Amino acid sequence: MRLERRARSSRAHLLVATLGAVVFTLAVASLLVAWAGAPVGRAWVLLLDGGFGSRFAFTETLTRATPLILTGLAAAVAFRAQLYNIGAEGQLYAGALAAVAVGGLHGGTGLEWPDPLLFLGMLAAAMLAGALLLLGPALMKARLGVDEVVTTLLLNFIVLLFVSAMLDGPMKDPTALGWPQSVALKDELQLDKLLERSRVHTGLLGALALALAVWVLLRFTTTGFQIRAVGSGARAAAFAGMPVGWVTVKVALLSGALAGLAGAIEVAGRTAYVTLDMSPGYGYSGIVIAMLAMLNPLAVVGAAVFVAGMLVGADSMSRAVNVPTYIADVIVAVALIAMLVATMLTQYRIRR
Repeated sequence: MRLERRARSSRAHLLVATLGAVVFTLAVASLLVAWAGAPVGRAWVLLLDGGFGSRFAFTETLTRATPLILTGLAAAVAFRAQLYNIGAEGQLYAGALAAVAVGGLHGGTGLEWPDPLLFLGMLAAAMLAGALLLLGPALMKARLGVDEVVTTLLLNFIVLLFVSAMLDGPMKDPTALGWPQSVALKDELQLDKLLERSRVHTGLLGALALALAVWVLLRFTTTGFQIRAVGSGARAAAFAGMPVGWVTVKVALLSGALAGLAGAIEVAGRTAYVTLDMSPGYGYSGIVIAMLAMLNPLAVVGAAVFVAGMLVGADSMSRAVNVPTYIADVIVAVALIAMLVATMLTQYRIRR
């Protein structure tokens, strides 16, 4: 058995492969639900209803999707240039910590900035923290050939340990009764709610605007063309005269900034302070979202809403039919694998 590249890949192939991936995912998930001893049909109804079936469910899904859109964009941009950023989780926490350092501790510096300027400074600090955290691995890859998968993954643990030290040290909230959390942002720096009696905030609009901006960047600008060219073949791009190293650095700054911004938006829109359990794996989920979206920034929005709906709906399903909430993680993982295989089969055929 061998794989043979197709002469061309049509939209019909892609449609059939995508439908096959969906059917395969539903079949595997149904088997797991049945194995857990729950009625399959009712479990699926509860899952969808818990994620999308009511105003409360849908707003919770949108709230969960907001940081996922940003981390998905961070992964999609980096992967487009074959810079495999596995460190979005650490960059998110670095951005959240930087945002609180500017927006929560500014009073101790003796400076009193206007709230709009302070808010912009908070976002800029978060983006800078995330960008600098990815810049090191990108430079090591460009100059020394060091594998960025290893360096960005290990940086996640370093950042989490640093955050833990800060929450138990200089940034600890003295009113938290010993609970390890940072000081809170000023009320004036927190994002407004989009809908009354919900947790959806204006950060969602910002995430949607950034998805459109990244799509325009990749599709219609010279920098976007260079990113796509480097991603298609770095050696060929270098032979054509493109500055591959500089393109890698720009991608790293953009990807890290998006992940850092996700941390700031999560703090300003939902939590108001940093804790070690602030992110239930948003950075890692962003990788799944980017791959489900096939690295398309606009499709990242739909993939993020899908993943968020699965995670939110799994809680409702678990309470009703006693199915582990981890079934949602399994569904997302199987969907990712199925989409990758389906995409491969649109480009290659199996030959004996």
